[in-house]
Parts: sequence; structure tokens; C-alpha cells
Amino acid sequence: MTKPESEWTWKEIPVGNVILEPGNASAYRTGDWKSFKPVLNKELCIHCGLCYIFCPDMAYNLNAEGYFIADLYYCKGCGICSKECPTKAISMVVEEEEK
Repeated sequence: MTKPESEWTWKEIPVGNVILEPGNASAYRTGDWKSFKPVLNKELCIHCGLCYIFCPDMAYNLNAEGYFIADLYYCKGCGICSKECPTKAISMVVEEEEK
């Protein structure tokens, strides 16, 4: 008798992957994974764009005012943007659950 997949150890998982629906990555709300979210202090921001450059998820967009704003739909809350910001304009705050 084999045990259910949910009880496999990492060594028992078969190598490879089956892609059932190619091109569906944009459908996943990766932003739902985060515990912290980036908050921009516009008074400290110098519009350098380092948050955009270093974001591993390309979760930053330029708004009409010239600020790079995190798209919380895709941001995973890793905090790299806040670490790379030279003026410390980005702080990571606890993501509150929606009520």
C-alpha cells in the first residue's frame, strides 16, 4: 500500500513536473504568500528605482507621480526592496489579514 502524496518526504517526490496548463502563472496571486508588505515613505524617496531593479518578482510599477509602488498582488514580502533602498524610504510592515 502506498501512502498519499501529502505524506511523502522530499526524498520520495518524483523528479520532474507535469505542467497541466502552460502559461497560467499570471493567474496565481503570489502576493497572498506574504507576511510583511513594503510601505513607501514618499518624503524619503529619491526616485532611484533600486526597489524596481532588485525586486525578484518584478512587483514594482511606476505610478503617475514618478514613484515605484509595489503591486501587492504579486509582492511576496521578501524585503529586498527595503534592504536595497539607499534612503530607507521603504519599510516592511506586518500584512494584516483581510476582514
